[in-house]
Amino acid sequence: MTGPALSIRVDLAGGRLGPGKVMLLEAIGREGSISAAARALGMSYRRAWALVEEVNATFAGPAVEASAGGRRGGGAALTPLGAELVAAYRAIEDAAAAAAQMHLSALARRS
Repeated sequence: MTGPALSIRVDLAGGRLGPGKVMLLEAIGREGSISAAARALGMSYRRAWALVEEVNATFAGPAVEASAGGRRGGGAALTPLGAELVAAYRAIEDAAAAAAQMHLSALARRS
């Protein structure tokens, strides 16, 4: 890390959304499967599935839709809601970092 940074966690009525879940959603969007996303993040498949289930249960609809494996293999994709969650989280993160920049710089000078 080059200096102080913010880590944002959004607490909602039914759960929370934070950097780990958002990174997993982004990886699923890139990789096209939960298992490949888990591997890319150095996470167990079981943990990735649990996080996907938590996110899906937190919101009004699923953020990730998975298809069962088979001869051609399964896969997973972000739903429009999932893409919206990632974009909203990243926007919150950017706005918070911009608002805190002066204070983060002051902390950096003192560390």
